[in-house]
Amino acid sequence: MKIGAAQFASVCGDIDANIEIHLEWIARGHGAKLDLLVMPELSLTGHYGAENLLQTAMTCLDPRLMRLAEAAGNMTVVVGLIEEGVAAQFYNTAVMLRDGKVVHLHRKVNLANYGRLEEGKHFATGRFVETFPFDKDWCTGLLICADLWNPALTHLAFLHGATLMITPVSSGIEAVGPAFNNPSGWALAMRFYSMIYGAPGIMVNRTGVEKDLTFWGGSRIIDPFGVEIAVAGSGEEMITAELDFDQVRRARYQLPTVRDSNIALVHLETSRLINKLGVPEFIHEHR
Repeated sequence: MKIGAAQFASVCGDIDANIEIHLEWIARGHGAKLDLLVMPELSLTGHYGAENLLQTAMTCLDPRLMRLAEAAGNMTVVVGLIEEGVAAQFYNTAVMLRDGKVVHLHRKVNLANYGRLEEGKHFATGRFVETFPFDKDWCTGLLICADLWNPALTHLAFLHGATLMITPVSSGIEAVGPAFNNPSGWALAMRFYSMIYGAPGIMVNRTGVEKDLTFWGGSRIIDPFGVEIAVAGSGEEMITAELDFDQVRRARYQLPTVRDSNIALVHLETSRLINKLGVPEFIHEHR
């Protein structure tokens, strides 16, 4: 499987301009004979596109999105948009396009509401963690940016069968605060998850500056042993890598995290916490 990450700066709030940018990257992806091409989070609107949400939201049947789906052909393309769902609910969504249609989508679950990030003002919360069977071997988990900072969501994706983690992000250097190093944090998180779960990962960030945020690029592809096999710089570029499923087999045999996850215990303990209204039993015992 040959995969690619296209990192670039979106034109904030201008979907038509961003469609043309996407078509250029899709053409480059076809030229590189990619099976999968991933764009950044909210790639069709820019990071601050939600400030004009009613103008930048689109449904998954929007003709502009279908234009990208047609251009994708037999290459799977992941793009980010502000999705208008049923009953005028708006989501930070990533969609997988192939053969002229949307074949899978993920609505961001863990909305970022800290530092300079205020997604809760604009978006409804996604409710599901699902996977998409790419072919007989590769099953893709698709999570968006801060979703990975809730380890339970990543765990769920792998227990649902993911053998490749796709992560579009919109990470600015200043987003969280001066004591938090976003570039090194993402490098660590991506290597950790790939190594722990024995699955490759692809993280795709944007570049450029929007208002008060400087986007540092740094997109990367990680092998199932937690080794970086392709890392982008800070400017616009496309990185690629070829993945071999036999590496996943070897990694998961040597470190069987998914096999030993004990989902029954996790379910039991989660149910117990819910029944206790979030107060663990041992706290009651020691009151």
